[in-house]
Amino acid sequence: MERVASLLLAVLLISAVKCSILDNEIEQFIKGATTGKHWALIVAGSSGWFNYRHQADVCHAYHVLHSHGIPDERIVVMMYDDIAQNRRNPTPGKIINRPNGPDVYKGVPKDYIGKTVTPENFLSVLQGNKKALGNLGSGKVINSGPNDHIFVNFVDHGGPGVLAFPRGELHAKALNKALKDMYDKKKFAKMVLYIEACESGSMVANLLPKNINVYATTASNPKESSYACFYDKERETYLGDVYSVKWMEDSDKENLQKETLKKQFRIVKEETNTSHVMEYGDLSIAESTVAEFQGGKATPPKEYPPVPLDAVPSPDVPMAILYHRLEAAKTEEQREEIRQEMEKIQLNKDKVMITMKHIAGYATKDHVQAARVLQSQLPLIKHDCYEPVARHFLSECFKVSENEYALRHLYVLVNLCQENVPQETIISAMEKACKKVELPDLHAFHLIGFFVSMLNFEYFIICAFLINFISVSLMAIFLSKGLIVLWQIPR
Repeated sequence: MERVASLLLAVLLISAVKCSILDNEIEQFIKGATTGKHWALIVAGSSGWFNYRHQADVCHAYHVLHSHGIPDERIVVMMYDDIAQNRRNPTPGKIINRPNGPDVYKGVPKDYIGKTVTPENFLSVLQGNKKALGNLGSGKVINSGPNDHIFVNFVDHGGPGVLAFPRGELHAKALNKALKDMYDKKKFAKMVLYIEACESGSMVANLLPKNINVYATTASNPKESSYACFYDKERETYLGDVYSVKWMEDSDKENLQKETLKKQFRIVKEETNTSHVMEYGDLSIAESTVAEFQGGKATPPKEYPPVPLDAVPSPDVPMAILYHRLEAAKTEEQREEIRQEMEKIQLNKDKVMITMKHIAGYATKDHVQAARVLQSQLPLIKHDCYEPVARHFLSECFKVSENEYALRHLYVLVNLCQENVPQETIISAMEKACKKVELPDLHAFHLIGFFVSMLNFEYFIICAFLINFISVSLMAIFLSKGLIVLWQIPR
């Protein structure tokens, strides 16, 4: 009798354990169906050694997400992949994101590289349009559903309503249309975007609705540059971008199950004192934990030793790198080669500036209006006018891959549209102005500033500004004497 009782008790205990396990599995299944999956799309939209930092940021971002539990099959990485094996890389096969930092390249999926890194492919991946990609890359897309959370991180150059890619540009209207379409098709429960680029706020300002469950933070407001950081003497380039480094190093050390997006935003905003970090869209999502978008797996906190940021506005990075190289050059031959590179960059800047001045002159009705569109910086509202003229400028006048400084003058096209100048008139003005611009040989004045500034790096920016002012003043004098007509606003 006792043996029967013992057997019955054992059976009951086993049944109870099995029921408990089954209940737990059912609970986990229901919970998983409710909370959904994590998806991530991280993109570096540039190429070239000067832009090392963008791919370094993206590689670091991958490790943040991967280490916190998001599986590789749900992380899509787009980057040109010309840095790790670059001939200028002193540590072949490795990329770092801070001085003496760990290799962030190892293990990063190469889903879309080289010529497959385009705005069209980015939108196809984001929207889960596998068919549009054909046989390109890994074929991975954001195959998300109505309960899923999506994290998007974009790092690159930007301008008003534009994010640059190695080939082509992503315009603000196209991005926001894709987000709205995905919301309408129930492709996600919540989405978060972190955008690192100059004037990145303009990609979502006045466009991103507050009621489609999308929250975005940007490295800068719609009118200012983002900043590079961590110049590395051995690699002769910048290793990171301030905004990107700040959010990733915060994620590396915080408990993401407890930290909210709002807290991370405030930390990054406070520590990114070089530009105005902004937030847009559905701000209520900021009350969510970071884990809901970057992964919830617990990891040991990483503490990074403090090092100088050495922050520089992104548009000034090529010249700043050359200045550092000039300072470190050991032979006159090396110095002369670097000076020639500096002069080439300055020539490219001047060509864009003068071409845009001619466009303003041809497109406006008088000198007063021309001066106004050249000097002001109005908010981008009229996207229907601006987008086609910006596309024309960046395809027919200056390609970003060849002259990144073109992005810095797109504000003139914004102003022309805001002044109600018809887009046909603006494009016609471009067709007249976007021809080969011959510049007077005044660039010796620019280079004098670099020789003087070799005495002390702090004088670099001041000298460059003063020498540029002298060059422009001389142009004005020559103009007044009738010696040149290049700077005359055309009518």
